[in-house]
Amino acid sequence: MKRITTKAFLLATAIATFASGAALAEEFNLDALIEAARAEPAINVYDSTGKIVEMAEKFTAKYGVEAIGTKIKAPAALEMIIREAQAGNVQADVSIISDVPAAMAQLIPQGFAESWVSPALAEHIPSEAQNPLLVVSSANIIAYNTTLYDTCPLTNIWQLTEEEWSGRFAMQDPLGKPSYTDWFNQMRTYADDKVRAAYEAQYGKPLETEYDSATEAFVAALAANGPLLTDSDSAAAEAVAAPGQTEPFLGLVASAKFRDNAGAGFSLGLCKGVDPIIGFMNSGAGLMMTGSDSPNASKLFLHYVMTAEGIAPQSADGKMSSNRSVALPDDEPSGIGEYVDQVLAYNPAKGEDDWDTRQDWQDFWRVNYAR
Repeated sequence: MKRITTKAFLLATAIATFASGAALAEEFNLDALIEAARAEPAINVYDSTGKIVEMAEKFTAKYGVEAIGTKIKAPAALEMIIREAQAGNVQADVSIISDVPAAMAQLIPQGFAESWVSPALAEHIPSEAQNPLLVVSSANIIAYNTTLYDTCPLTNIWQLTEEEWSGRFAMQDPLGKPSYTDWFNQMRTYADDKVRAAYEAQYGKPLETEYDSATEAFVAALAANGPLLTDSDSAAAEAVAAPGQTEPFLGLVASAKFRDNAGAGFSLGLCKGVDPIIGFMNSGAGLMMTGSDSPNASKLFLHYVMTAEGIAPQSADGKMSSNRSVALPDDEPSGIGEYVDQVLAYNPAKGEDDWDTRQDWQDFWRVNYAR
């Protein structure tokens, strides 16, 4: 596969984004792509969810192009991709990286990987989700225990900084989960005015703070209130809604964990209408490796996962496609589809800044956290 420069790639992406969707769709020939893909070696596809195995199997059955799906966490995938590229021995062909800032900082600029958007689907994908291509977004949302509460007891995120919820809010540790520091940075960038307004709505007076932003004031106060820090969404969900709970906890968990209501007898409820947001999105960037021996099969897979059929195994867990014509299934357990406008979306336009400020946010959290 011909290696392209970062500048050339960005130019190509800009053309794909801003040119006429109808013209691009007319030029794109899916049948020709399928035929070319069938002449190439099998592809290896990585993702941080086990659902990638099922997705690859269904892709193979649909197109007759062999794909092998492997579950691998983002840090390990990033390291593997970089080492393979540096050694000139590329084994991965496609990877859905759940750490978008790292992909933007470590893979694309160095020419190890590139983004590609199917021209047949580009008109349904917002421009901000095309560079790089955001395949899917998972909502991390505030949840409560429906057995202990009739409705969510939270109406404003600033309440999480109050004595009532001291030590009784479960969330993953930002020191070990980069998506949380990304959330802090995205909130400061895109929703700081809303965080400030929420403070005034809660306390009836303007926010006065030593910090440069309302977001920093909120994060400092949240850390000082001693939330229960976990190493997984599963542990946070268990703290909130496992059977037999008597201590009322709130928690920030992935929408996928709501499937445990049926599978494990949990009682997770979605906190909707919380001012100004009910959670944040963590997105996965779909990238193809520039050294792949199967560039057409890689493109075909990226086309496939941007369709309703291709992303269906993840949609069942409340993970949302960037293809706006693809809806969540009616029986998705969290109900997040109705309240997605209350979730802070991830915007990769600030991805490099999210990467650059991670250590700063981790230090900020470490200094303010009350153990």
